[in-house]
Amino acid sequence: MKKKVLTVDDSRTIRNMLLVTLNNAGFETVQAEDGVEGLEILEEANPDVIVTDINMPRLDGFGFIEGVRRNEKYRAVPILVLTTESDAEKKNRARQAGATGWIVKPFDPTKLIDAIERVTA
Repeated sequence: MKKKVLTVDDSRTIRNMLLVTLNNAGFETVQAEDGVEGLEILEEANPDVIVTDINMPRLDGFGFIEGVRRNEKYRAVPILVLTTESDAEKKNRARQAGATGWIVKPFDPTKLIDAIERVTA
């Protein structure tokens, strides 16, 4: 069975790159444009792993991660942060919110797939 990835990013370009990368690697991909939409479709998407940006309108990645972790069903779902930020303080804040890992944009497709396979193994 295909593993399902929920991607949350306000950049259409990044969403398209993620879609191609993940689908080519055999994942099923569900996409949201920001944290609000990500939380709205979470139940229906029922992802095995989540990849989210930090800087987004309406609800940023920190708020989105906290929202996911508040739901009992998704406490253990791995969340990878994909962002242009490489600031240690922000990494720490994401980890405290419940993020599993951190990948800096622009991402290397192979490294992203490796990271997803590692956290879903």
